[in-house]
Amino acid sequence: MADFTFSDAERDAIAAAVTAAEATTDGEIVTIVARQSDAYHDVALHYAVAAMLAVTALAVIAPGWLTPLDDGWEHEPSIPATLFALLIAQTIAFLAVRVLLAWRPLRLALTPTATKARRVRRRALEAFRVGTERRTAGHEGVLLYLSLDEHRAEIVADAAVHARVAPERWGQAMATLVEQIRAGRTADGLVGAVAAIGAVLAQVLPKTDDNPNELPDRVIEL
Repeated sequence: MADFTFSDAERDAIAAAVTAAEATTDGEIVTIVARQSDAYHDVALHYAVAAMLAVTALAVIAPGWLTPLDDGWEHEPSIPATLFALLIAQTIAFLAVRVLLAWRPLRLALTPTATKARRVRRRALEAFRVGTERRTAGHEGVLLYLSLDEHRAEIVADAAVHARVAPERWGQAMATLVEQIRAGRTADGLVGAVAAIGAVLAQVLPKTDDNPNELPDRVIEL
């Protein structure tokens, strides 16, 4: 995925959506957009080790290809020579896969979907704990976290919101976000998702007279 940045107008639109949503609720909405949630270097290492094991398995199934070059005499290859050939083959396989997967798009494409989902969720929770959780007097913060490279988003709610809102109620916000991103309108997706989150919050935590703005309205870009 090409480098992505919001324009100033898009940042202003997202911030305005947060301000408008918070005008109807005591809840606070934080938006974070990350390029990616993990480097997945461990995934590349796992593939490289798997390549080594595949070479070993092939040597067991068809050991002939490891036989040193024939010197014209009929004899069984020595065990040290065979093991050395296997070591060389394993090393080549390991390094070849590591070099290939140093290219981030390929590494990301080969990362299992479940792994990406777990890493995005973990990063969203980390961001929530640092910038949103218990940062409001009533524990009423909601984080909308978008990870661009993984094409995944998470909504994480503080205690007062979580107690009142079942996870499936965020479905409209997620659907709006995904639909707009697929159409190439990431900022519009965030604006729509924020509005949907605000609508839910307005039902469970309606606006009261004394409720200051405790969290930033601007989109945070990581």
